[in-house]
Amino acid sequence: MSVQTSPRHAVPATAPAPFLDVRDLKVHFPTEDGLVKSVDGVSFTLEKGRTLGIVGESGSGKSVTSLALLGLHKGTRAQVGGEIRLEGRELVGLPEAEMRALRGRTVSMIFQDPLSALHPFFTVGSQIAEAYRVHHEVTRKEARNRAVEMLRRVGIPQPERRAADYPHQFSGGMRQRAMIAMSLVCDPALLIADEPTTALDVTVQAQILDLIRDLQEEFGSAVVIITHDLGVVADLADDILVMYGGRRIEYGTTRDVLKHPQHPYTWGLLRSMPHLTGDVGERLDPIPGSPPSLIDLPAGCSFHPRCTHKGRVPGGRCTAERPELRLVTGTSGHLAACHLTDAAKQEIRGGPTGPDDDPTPRPRAAQ
Repeated sequence: MSVQTSPRHAVPATAPAPFLDVRDLKVHFPTEDGLVKSVDGVSFTLEKGRTLGIVGESGSGKSVTSLALLGLHKGTRAQVGGEIRLEGRELVGLPEAEMRALRGRTVSMIFQDPLSALHPFFTVGSQIAEAYRVHHEVTRKEARNRAVEMLRRVGIPQPERRAADYPHQFSGGMRQRAMIAMSLVCDPALLIADEPTTALDVTVQAQILDLIRDLQEEFGSAVVIITHDLGVVADLADDILVMYGGRRIEYGTTRDVLKHPQHPYTWGLLRSMPHLTGDVGERLDPIPGSPPSLIDLPAGCSFHPRCTHKGRVPGGRCTAERPELRLVTGTSGHLAACHLTDAAKQEIRGGPTGPDDDPTPRPRAAQ
């Protein structure tokens, strides 16, 4: 995994540029109460054929990051800074006409609420066909045939007939499949999935995740999946970016982050998830407190008001000094922003790999 620890750590001139390269991304919203720093200096890279999972609680900046990738903050009061390079092309500041040409064809998104994302007054097939016609000079019949083909690919039964139905005539799982069909109708190189399994029952969740995986293999797309569910990213993602308070606090391969987590917040997320190896009836251990206000983040480490281990760091550094994202000892790309020493982390976790033989959470449908 190619990792940027900060904007000054540029990709070497001899190395090929990443397919998606986000550096020091900032998305701030001025309000009457102050400046809301929804995303504050986030960086990551992604290659084609790989999946990045961005995880964190509500309000951590996940969805705001995804909207920035699509240029959907244009026309709002949002102040967007940093760099978003897609195949070497800078997207921040790109004129809306050029961004619109990319949106849907090169970059596409599965929104978390398909009922509100799909227009209630138009049939599902006509909406998918329209998304195709925007970027291709084809007849209405050709576009409809393409829409029916995509509905068939995502597993909608009787696609020719169901293409004439309206969104309210689809079940929740079928609406999500239709949303995926619309997102992939133009074979995008980058697919962003924002909470794609929210409000779906566990069986449908597993089906949707399998569908995204299969379609990614078919189209070779890069995928960014936004979720608060570590079970989803454990099943789907190659790399994980953990966000808290608009900042990234841990970043690495899925195996490194889930098997060898290095930040107390990530430990808390893992403890709050059920495990296959856990005892029946075992109580989950939620993270105490609430996420911080993005208008007035705590000084030092933004997680320190909720962290039960800050007393192990001498000199009150957790409350006064913001930890930098640094390389975890013995790894090639696992980064964490925490003042705890490696020895303290091992003591807290019960050893280098933690107390569990297999601490990786599984999707609820698999349990």
